[in-house]
Amino acid sequence: MGSAVEPVTDRTPRPVRHPVLTQDWRDVCFVHWTLDPDTAAPFLPPGTRPDAVDGDTYVGLVAFRMVGTGPPRLPVPYLGTFCETNVRLYAVDRYGRRGVVFLSLDAERALPALVGRTVGLPYQWSAMRLTRDGDRCTYSCRRRGPDAAGAYGRIVVRVGAPVTRTTPLERFLTARWGLYARGRYLPNEHPPWPLHRADLLDLADDLVPATGLPVPVGPPVSVLWSPGVPARFGLPRR
Repeated sequence: MGSAVEPVTDRTPRPVRHPVLTQDWRDVCFVHWTLDPDTAAPFLPPGTRPDAVDGDTYVGLVAFRMVGTGPPRLPVPYLGTFCETNVRLYAVDRYGRRGVVFLSLDAERALPALVGRTVGLPYQWSAMRLTRDGDRCTYSCRRRGPDAAGAYGRIVVRVGAPVTRTTPLERFLTARWGLYARGRYLPNEHPPWPLHRADLLDLADDLVPATGLPVPVGPPVSVLWSPGVPARFGLPRR
């Protein structure tokens, strides 16, 4: 029998005492739709199941700027700073750990994308741009290379007021303290997200259906934005 599922909290239940990688996530936009757990299940790694709330799980399209990725105290200013957009699902493993399953990660720099693939993350090299005009943020992504199939994404949001009290769903979608890759769990730690609710002004997305998931139906159930947090990752665990 599996372990009890860990609670959804604003701080990690597994502090990272010996980080192997640090990075900042800046200007982060979270867009989420509901997804039937039976649809999500075939996309998850062995030993995990969909993490659901009231019978639903979620698919996220998350765009942001990665800053200073590198070993602790040795960030790589140029190669470690780039735009990224990921498509993600949420899972629970047999130990009750909640985590992220990345179905795709688009990165602006080729080298980080290649390095990410060596550790089992589905990175793609893409032409990307993030612009901000007042409270309006625009994220664009177009995949490069012969296998890109023209996959394109564009998100435009207007950043609203800060969230003073997160809802249970907002915590569920953003309070994630690890990811799954190659049968291992990679823990992470960061301060609580400073979140803002946001209005979705425009969306063009080929990235979600490019993973094999169905095209999301209807408007997203949650659109959030954050100025960002510093993060650090620990050693992989079984």
